[in-house]
Amino acid sequence: MSKGFRQSQAFLHTWSGMLLGWILFLVFVAGSLAFWREGLNRWTRPELARIEQPMRVLAGSQAFLAKTAPDAKSWFIPIVTDRMPGAQLFWVPQPKPGEERGRGRHGGRGRRDTQALIGANGQVAHARDTRGGEFFYRFHFDLHYMPVIWARWIVGFASMMMLVAILSGIVTHKKIFKDFFTLRRGKGQRSWLDGHNATAVLALPFHLMITYTGLVTLMALLMPWAVVANYTDERVVSSALFPSATVAERTGRAAPLIDLRRIAADAEHRLGAPASFIEVSDPGDAAARVTVSQSFGSMLSSRTPRLAYDGVSGNLVWRSPVPGAAAETAGVMIGLHAGRFAGYGGRWLYFLCGVAGTLMVASGLVLWTVKRRERLPDPERPHLGFRVVERLNVAVIGGFPLGVASFFWANRLLPIALGGRAQWEINMLFIVWSMSACLAFVAKPRHVWPLLFTATGVLLASLPLYDSVATDRGIVVMLARGDLMMAGVDVTMALFGFAFLAVAHRVARHRPKARGVRASRTADARVLEPAE
Repeated sequence: MSKGFRQSQAFLHTWSGMLLGWILFLVFVAGSLAFWREGLNRWTRPELARIEQPMRVLAGSQAFLAKTAPDAKSWFIPIVTDRMPGAQLFWVPQPKPGEERGRGRHGGRGRRDTQALIGANGQVAHARDTRGGEFFYRFHFDLHYMPVIWARWIVGFASMMMLVAILSGIVTHKKIFKDFFTLRRGKGQRSWLDGHNATAVLALPFHLMITYTGLVTLMALLMPWAVVANYTDERVVSSALFPSATVAERTGRAAPLIDLRRIAADAEHRLGAPASFIEVSDPGDAAARVTVSQSFGSMLSSRTPRLAYDGVSGNLVWRSPVPGAAAETAGVMIGLHAGRFAGYGGRWLYFLCGVAGTLMVASGLVLWTVKRRERLPDPERPHLGFRVVERLNVAVIGGFPLGVASFFWANRLLPIALGGRAQWEINMLFIVWSMSACLAFVAKPRHVWPLLFTATGVLLASLPLYDSVATDRGIVVMLARGDLMMAGVDVTMALFGFAFLAVAHRVARHRPKARGVRASRTADARVLEPAE
């Protein structure tokens, strides 16, 4: 492979990663947290008991809906596990004249008055209003404070640039695996490059997989031409990709709905795997139908099988067909990206690889400024473009984790009865992040880096202490109860808090070595050689 070609790939690698690196950093941080969204959903509602009898919750959900929304068009009931805080129900009212059948004005999901949370005792749970881990899951591809379609285009384009950066990086470094085992400390830009290479190669298969499958999840948005060329009706596309049982017409004759626990047990027996979701159409009517979906955690593909039952007799009336090759491939790609199939060991692997990806992006962004500072005529007085990039690095890499830590503290400290409490938790993240960004642009980076990292470390490390003192969900109590998920969240926060404090200490003590112009240029030329 020619040196000139590798050099051209080095240029492509640098700029494809640099221009959208700040978006990629946000996506990696939020996406890594999203692998534990069930745990964060529970941790952000410490007043809720752990689920130990899922069928009790299902019975309570059915009783609540039968009393609250007996004439609804449809009910949606998750079958809970011990990872979940409870069953988040929602229902869709009967459509009004002129509205599309089965949808209603708001579709159920967006209305507070058509949702409820059923706790471990089968009763309505009164818990603090929070988005919990769901916020990070949605943020990593929908961002926030902007139209979803814009956000997904931005994230999609950033993901394409990430894929280009990974592939060009592989081509550029012909000694990439040797570089993985090389880590020189205290060597300036050489140390940053070693760290960047190590975190990139450590989880290289994961980085390739998560980036490519992330693009697959957005393929209908990024590459809609196959659908446009073959379909003119969106409903036809939906029925082809997501087949469902024929909807029976509502009869108007009242009939009792079968016990959903019997339906769930029969579905799990037929599917040979746990069920995760129940949809009931026209409950209380003779034409009621109950559709059960297999758990996402039971298989790699996200296109899980479904069964439909007569809601009165309980007889099986429909089984979802085997998906075609294209649909199955897309389902596997989405399943790989989401990682819902993984157990605790697999979740930890996903999470740690996501952390490696976060460090890879962060070190790449910092490396850009470290390398170019030594090439400046006067490193102490850099030009405007360099200053903007350097301060954006501080604002994003140092500020966003502080905002995340503030989100968790807002969950604990905001008044329970505060109106719009869930949104205020999110607002606090962005308020603190904005303040950090302002500080990054008005103060010198060498002072702001350790300050932000120290603040993040203190906030994260002190959260478990607060839980132990102010709540009955401390680490010791949770370990005594065998609740490893809740204890694990606190332990992980403490470990990351100490890690941020260690980084802050290291950064605060760092003193760049003065180097001659000739030596700087020689060393820089060696670093930029693609053979290294």
